[in-house]
Amino acid sequence: MTYTVRSSEKLRKSGAEAETKALLYLMNFYPNSQDIHYFVIDFFNDLTGMNRTAKKLWDLQSKGAKNSSPKSIGKELVTLFKNYISEIAFDAYILFLGGVTASFRIDDSKTSFGIENIKDNALKKLKEGLIEECKDKTYIPNEQITNEKICEFISHVTFVIDEREPTEYVKSIIKMHPHLIPEDTILEAIFNEIRDKQSSKKNINTVEGVTIETTEEALDYCRHLTNNEIRLLTMQRILNWDILGRGIPASFVEIYNKFPAEQRQDKLNECQADCCRALFNNNRADGFWRFFEKIYSLIIEHPDSGVTDIYREIEDEILEGCPDLDVHSFKYFISIVKEGIQK
Repeated sequence: MTYTVRSSEKLRKSGAEAETKALLYLMNFYPNSQDIHYFVIDFFNDLTGMNRTAKKLWDLQSKGAKNSSPKSIGKELVTLFKNYISEIAFDAYILFLGGVTASFRIDDSKTSFGIENIKDNALKKLKEGLIEECKDKTYIPNEQITNEKICEFISHVTFVIDEREPTEYVKSIIKMHPHLIPEDTILEAIFNEIRDKQSSKKNINTVEGVTIETTEEALDYCRHLTNNEIRLLTMQRILNWDILGRGIPASFVEIYNKFPAEQRQDKLNECQADCCRALFNNNRADGFWRFFEKIYSLIIEHPDSGVTDIYREIEDEILEGCPDLDVHSFKYFISIVKEGIQK
């Protein structure tokens, strides 16, 4: 297998906000979002999701315009079509749209759909736009531009209409736990920070013309983010605290000093390692966010309570939902949250 990066991205003015919405859609709203670990930026397409082994890929093209016509939508499909006819087998082809004209959808209430929800005349115009754009691109072989191939491809595309505000996408990261959701200004700041990190990946190096032989080679160019990075960024912004910093939270010092002197650093390292595992355990994400929400609300309600008192107030069911943590690492993380809230 070989794949050569060929893209017209440098010629288009695709909105950074739309691309970040698309990333957070893949991370939190797409049906297979739990399988997506990497978000590869501007390599195969605007955005491509990858699982942890880089064997499964979800390809996405975004268009920020709010009133796209059927023909212009067809033109936007060209990079997805390029990947459809490549040697890589993508699991999905997604066109993320800021909005469409009234002439496009059969049922306007559907925001994620296939060609079954596109009006006949709109589908005809869409095909015309795609064929015109394919003929205009040197990286699409003429022999591939057939009505049969075009129809086959379009039948595999998922069209997604964006109707959410940036703050809604950030709320989805923290699973809508009500005690954790900060005011909109902080949610907007988190969205903007993710957007800036995403945009910065495009400036790391030039990949136009690069040829790879396996999909995981795309990661060598470091044009990606992970869902772990985004979750950590969100949590740190909520707390205004570096969760993985090497310092000892003040409220943990009393416990730390009880450890035998020769074991203190090892115990601290274990607590920090446990917290890393808990933060990045996708299979236990709901349990971790539930634990985070519980200690967050307890600290707000009882700001003068010590770490051990707070720990004793947490239900066993919640503690059992975080198997990566033990008693000391539970208390260490409580100390971090306490430090962040009271900073």
